[in-house]
Amino acid sequence: MSVQGRTAPAEVKTKRRGKVLTAAIAAQSIEYYDFLIYGTAASLVFNREFFPSTTPAAGVLAAFATFAVGFAGRPVGAALFGHIGDRFGRKPALLGSTVAMAVATTLVGLLPTFASIGVIAPVLLVLLRVVQGIAVGGVWGGATLLAVEHAPANRRGLHGALPQLGIFTGMVLGSLVYVVLTGVLTHDEFIAWGWRVPFLLGVFTFPVVLFIHRYIEDSPDFRSVEEKLAAKPRRSSVVEVLRRPKRLVLVVIVFLPATIMF
Repeated sequence: MSVQGRTAPAEVKTKRRGKVLTAAIAAQSIEYYDFLIYGTAASLVFNREFFPSTTPAAGVLAAFATFAVGFAGRPVGAALFGHIGDRFGRKPALLGSTVAMAVATTLVGLLPTFASIGVIAPVLLVLLRVVQGIAVGGVWGGATLLAVEHAPANRRGLHGALPQLGIFTGMVLGSLVYVVLTGVLTHDEFIAWGWRVPFLLGVFTFPVVLFIHRYIEDSPDFRSVEEKLAAKPRRSSVVEVLRRPKRLVLVVIVFLPATIMF
């Protein structure tokens, strides 16, 4: 609906919310696609390509250990990008975490193996995995927070839940890519180069980054709070959280991961 050639404010807000939800779901989908393909490659390939000097069983355990490292990076990413989001804006935090995941995932697909550069290969693999974990820790909170802050007051629960669809979308996409590859490639082709394809597809994250950069803005709620606090000294967001009642912090740390996983 328009008035004298101008878009009505309600219509503008609806379009803005739609773009925010689209960006949030897309970012979540990409992050968890990247997270899942690493776990799949760890079970199928990484023990041979990056840990060949160990026994087969030890190689598998070492490959899954690198997968586990990503989970250790998630709280670091939540703290880092949470601080960026509070200090500089939700949009920069979401952009930064999405770019970090895209770069790390693409580099895994280009990484030389143990046969080419020796022990440096698994070291670089672990470092890139840490970056992936940090990125996931940032994007989950960033995408959800953007969606909630742009939502109308009576639909914040719904808008906060919708980005979580991206978690399952990303997992399904990651699984489908491997199903297709293992169906069209021989075993030797998959081991030689096919496993790299899902990681190299990480370059398609950058259109989402451009969409966020061009069309997404910080919410009016965040801008109004930012203006009020601009003249006041602010502590780190992590420090502010830890100053709250410890019982509430512990409840969130213990039960929020459980609600996400189950």
